[in-house]
Amino acid sequence: MPEHTSEELLAEFDKCPLHARYWAIFGLVSAVAALDFFDFFSVGFLVAKIAPDWHLTYGQSAMILFGGGVGAVVGALIWGALSDKWGRKALIVSGTFICAFGAGAISLIPDGAWLLFAVLRFLVGFGLAGSFAPATTLIVEITPTRHRTVVAGLFIVAPTLGTMIASLTVANLFAQLGWRGVAALGVIPAFLGLLVLLVIPESVRWLAAKGRFAEAQKTVADLLRLPLSAVPLPTIRPTVPPTASLAELYARPGLFWLTIITWGAASTAAYGVFLWGPTIVAQLLSMPIQQAAQFFFYVTVAGVIGKVAFSFMAPWLGRRRCGELQGYGMFVCLAAAAYFHSTIIAGISLFVVLLIANDLFMEGGYSNLAPYSPEVFGVRMGARASGLGQAANGGGKILGPLSLALIAGTNNVVAPQATMDAVLPAFMFLAACGLATGLAFTFLAPETHGRPIPQDADGTPTPARVVGASQTAAR
Repeated sequence: MPEHTSEELLAEFDKCPLHARYWAIFGLVSAVAALDFFDFFSVGFLVAKIAPDWHLTYGQSAMILFGGGVGAVVGALIWGALSDKWGRKALIVSGTFICAFGAGAISLIPDGAWLLFAVLRFLVGFGLAGSFAPATTLIVEITPTRHRTVVAGLFIVAPTLGTMIASLTVANLFAQLGWRGVAALGVIPAFLGLLVLLVIPESVRWLAAKGRFAEAQKTVADLLRLPLSAVPLPTIRPTVPPTASLAELYARPGLFWLTIITWGAASTAAYGVFLWGPTIVAQLLSMPIQQAAQFFFYVTVAGVIGKVAFSFMAPWLGRRRCGELQGYGMFVCLAAAAYFHSTIIAGISLFVVLLIANDLFMEGGYSNLAPYSPEVFGVRMGARASGLGQAANGGGKILGPLSLALIAGTNNVVAPQATMDAVLPAFMFLAACGLATGLAFTFLAPETHGRPIPQDADGTPTPARVVGASQTAAR
């Protein structure tokens, strides 16, 4: 019987067209990501409402806001590692359920229970990062190489759509539902999690890396609409299948620190803007939170445009140049927003205009950054790499809101004058985070565009050994 390698099976898989089945998978995973991010970002508007009513200090408000970040660090590391060991699909589903539970439970807490609010936000962040790390890895791995740079980038539009949904929901339904009603909408992702469980196949590349060749063969046959006999069944198993060891990520320290710096710095800027932004705009322009949400709708529209643009620029410029564009663009826009935060021209806040411009680069660049982590680390460590990025992202969810709270004074009650005094130094700090992102891509990032996803981060296939066909089938 002829021997076949997993590379032969994956070569067949790479011929798969982007047919209706593929787009159904892509759309469902994207919808889960969008609604998970709706759960995460809606809290910025909830805090803008409850902080004055509950007489919260900046420190208490920041604990609610960065509670999700603490959860995200833990969830991303644990779920990313387990996803490399147990598969992408199960961890997407379980993370989504946890996120939905935490978000929906917030609607039931007593008035003034800010500490319980922060604990539930921990669960939201834990579930969000736990589902998003394997979801990103799954999309990267199921997309044929010739389409991966563009399509995997387009998947990252989903989080911005979630932010947009949060803005639209608050702008149009907040008066009718109240903050508790908006929080209760957080249970919706659980229903999509059930669909993922029933519909989505496991990653073929992960199945092959684990030596589960019969399942990988069947999945490829289904996606290519071929009889099972027409798809090669590998007989050479990897000697080092994916594990859950996080220590392996540091075998390439340059890639490790590249992931930490780019994700951590970019996310610190992003969450500083989005979690404090509604409060700053509402107090800066003396407007109700519903109207501030309408302004942030336009900010998120710019993010969607930026992500689509970066997705199509990546094949032209490459991953590395797009990362530089994200970082240096953020630096310029956020530094200008810091300096001109109180400037009004023809009745238009220059601060809001610069936040819109910043989101073209800041949010747009995530469509390049998120797929980059599993691409550059390879299949064996892809979900752990994505989890590492999401853990650094969680660090940004802490540092972003904490930055303004520390500068404004954590014991101060949230009030307009304290907020305005803190905007310039806080946003200059966020601008410096953008600069760090750009420099990391300049000095540390290898290019991955157009290259097949390797088994390992060094770009070489995993060492393999031959087993009998009967043994392969049994496993």
